[in-house]
Amino acid sequence: INDPFGDPGVFVDFLHQKRAMLFDMGDLANLPTRKILRLTHAFVSHTHMDHFCGFDRLVKIMLGRPKRFTVIGPTGFIEKVEHKLGAYAWNLYDESTAEFSIVACEFNEDAMLQIAEFSFQNAFERQDACSRQVADGVIVDETDYTVRAVHLDHRIACLAFAIEEKQHLNVWRNSVTEMELGIGPWLQELKQAIRRGAPDDTQITAKWRSNGVWHEATHSLGVLRNLVKASTGQKVAYITDIGFTPDNVEKAISIAAGADHLFIESPFLDADADIAARKMHLTARQAGMIARRAGVRRFEQFHFSPRYEGQADKLYEEASLAAHQDGDSS
Repeated sequence: INDPFGDPGVFVDFLHQKRAMLFDMGDLANLPTRKILRLTHAFVSHTHMDHFCGFDRLVKIMLGRPKRFTVIGPTGFIEKVEHKLGAYAWNLYDESTAEFSIVACEFNEDAMLQIAEFSFQNAFERQDACSRQVADGVIVDETDYTVRAVHLDHRIACLAFAIEEKQHLNVWRNSVTEMELGIGPWLQELKQAIRRGAPDDTQITAKWRSNGVWHEATHSLGVLRNLVKASTGQKVAYITDIGFTPDNVEKAISIAAGADHLFIESPFLDADADIAARKMHLTARQAGMIARRAGVRRFEQFHFSPRYEGQADKLYEEASLAAHQDGDSS
């Protein structure tokens, strides 16, 4: 969302779907309203101001719209959301106001996901809901993707995240044309049927518009399967605000393993490793080493310390060298 010296925040859009996800919510001024309104989930690594101050802007934009928004953070997160919402007066709700609610979840060290809901209709009064045990760090599990989290140490509870497609599906447009069908939203229905393992006799109606005229044709899933190519799903990992400790490093490598795209903080140069250690942050060399050991295809650095203003190239170069060198570094 911001330049590498700005507040952390990564916006993950879903192609051909009216949804998106957000990892951390510091300054959101650069995120347009239309993108904020696409959000269904946000994941907060920890509640230092530069990772959480954008919550107010997000709520302000979503308020009064028919929306249910889920936000997930570390231990104690629900209470932080409650205090944020409790700082304002919510007396203007009436029967004509569209309902808006926030589902706040906290992922605790005992692998329990605690859940509470805050509804505008009830002046955002906290309503505790169920809690559930989390297996293998999977805090969100939907038909087409999962989101995993792992607990890291920043002298407070801090989470790293990875979102992973269960299966990546591409439509063969030439095959669609050969079947005398047209491109349209019905292809998303086809993909969802494949993802959920629907039987071959499932009927799917193709609807598309051509030269101003709507067309329609119904076929079984078995007939339509050849229109779609399945491949390994994409993976995006997000790691920030961690000390370079053996436990943190191993957990970071585990959650980022094989990622197509890793977003990782690198606030300091290795010459200032002592400062990084005191502040429980990574150096660029350490970030590059983690990316290499995790075997990621691509990584992007962020959260640069302002002490290096005008020297971003040094941070990029140091991380790149570490990412491509042979052998491990301590």
